[in-house]
Amino acid sequence: MHRSPLFGRRIHISGSIDKDPAVAKATDVEASREFVAALVKRLGKLGANFVVPVDGEPHREVDGLPICFDWLIWESIRDAHTQRPSGIPGPMAVAVQHHKTKDQIPPEYVDLWDELCAGSMVRLENASHWNMAAKRMEAQARNGDILITLGGTDGVLYLANLYHEVGRPVVPLCLPLVGHSEGSRRLFDFGMTGDNSSRLFRIADGGSSHDAMNRIWWAERDSLQKRVDSLVDLLEALERPRAFGVRLLAPNDPDFEDVQNFFDTVVEPVMTEELGFQYAVIDGVQGYGHARIDQDIFEKLHRSSFVIADTTGSRPNCYLELGYALGRRIPTMVTARENSETPFDLKTYSAHHWKTGGTVKEKQRAFLEHWTAIQNRPPLVDAGGLIL
Repeated sequence: MHRSPLFGRRIHISGSIDKDPAVAKATDVEASREFVAALVKRLGKLGANFVVPVDGEPHREVDGLPICFDWLIWESIRDAHTQRPSGIPGPMAVAVQHHKTKDQIPPEYVDLWDELCAGSMVRLENASHWNMAAKRMEAQARNGDILITLGGTDGVLYLANLYHEVGRPVVPLCLPLVGHSEGSRRLFDFGMTGDNSSRLFRIADGGSSHDAMNRIWWAERDSLQKRVDSLVDLLEALERPRAFGVRLLAPNDPDFEDVQNFFDTVVEPVMTEELGFQYAVIDGVQGYGHARIDQDIFEKLHRSSFVIADTTGSRPNCYLELGYALGRRIPTMVTARENSETPFDLKTYSAHHWKTGGTVKEKQRAFLEHWTAIQNRPPLVDAGGLIL
């Protein structure tokens, strides 16, 4: 059975509508809510997960329409839950709450919230020590894989920058919910200018981000089905999150053949076929847009979602890149051939020591077991703030 590229990925839908009905007409607001509900249900059926704030629900005074989409998303998540495929990793939604959450849940959604929290469908992420929207958005962005924006103001722009900083795609929608120069509409205009679309997101296999944005620049006559289909098509065509390989690359090194075999038969197939990553390693052969190979290395490393750093052969460049990954707090797996000499500073860092013997299936299983075991490993340095 075909599995969507969105299987297990966390989608974050963020935005709001203008309070002025002259800017955001009631009919446009209602159409956008219908679209969001249909989109969430469709994504849920494909096996996507979500990141959603838990907050109040302010309404416009003039017509009583909700300004935000969060509780509509929670309702749609509940409705889509029973139609999801099996085997999806992680909870269906990460809920980012703060110290006023329980008091701010609208009365009409209390039963929904209790139902969602009763099982394993929701994982709570606590940002209660910060009474700042920016800090709550940082917690949301840490947990999301893809950001979709609609409407909104400066908060949407702030979120977009958080996602871009770590190389995660930002997909802005151009819906008439705010002024032309605000929030998601401003992001959309930016993306449609020159080559900026590829700064928002990249399409797999060399596809055009600009063309993809054209297909979600909907006309008023476009049906709900067309809008949902075209956006889901775009999301499924996105480049997958990058797993970056740091490893010995010198063919004349006596350890090269073993390392090459390990990455060819174990690392790359597990990361791409089992875990859904795009695998990247810099070897000086593939094309890139930088004058220096080390610039390309650190550009890709900086925006990777996971790093596999193999220390077999003790190459100085590997330690430099490993240190950068750990300093950036990028989830990192350290590997080395069994019985390799390990530098002092890494002896206490739990690593996967791979074998040259045994079957490929056995080696892949051992690699995957170690990957699973370290998923909740904290970063080396607690970079939390001073005020708790």
